[in-house]
Amino acid sequence: MLYTETASPLGRLLLTGLPSADAPGGTAIASLSVPGQRNAPAVQPNWRREPTAFAEAERQLAAYFAGERADFSLVYAVQGTEFRRKVWDALDAVPYGTTTSYGALAARIGAPRAAVRAVGGAIGANPLLVLRPCHRVIGADGSLTGYAGGLERKRLLLALENVPL
Repeated sequence: MLYTETASPLGRLLLTGLPSADAPGGTAIASLSVPGQRNAPAVQPNWRREPTAFAEAERQLAAYFAGERADFSLVYAVQGTEFRRKVWDALDAVPYGTTTSYGALAARIGAPRAAVRAVGGAIGANPLLVLRPCHRVIGADGSLTGYAGGLERKRLLLALENVPL
């Protein structure tokens, strides 16, 4: 596993990835996490720090945080169940500057209303904070609910995207 850390308005970001000939910069992103994030990966002794492998991801993240980019064109090396992949694909389709609810996301993937908790679990398991916009999912009543990186970071990301809170 390759990794690097980079500064951001959210604090230090930990990027992990795997070599990939199909990915910009030769690295498919496996995770992006923030300090204190629930279920965040921890750097392992056998991982290799490789900042240059993440140059394109860092460039795109810097443009996003500067308000110059609304989405990302990176290759991801993320594994998940078929259900999680459906939820994550639906997250990827939530436009910049908008929000959706857990129920609406469940409906978008054809899941029954009873599956809203499972949708929330899949969102909580998203290993690609910021890159896969789970921060755009809010409660049906418009409240800011759950975010693995903390509600203050969720608030910051939505403000960056000019979402009225």
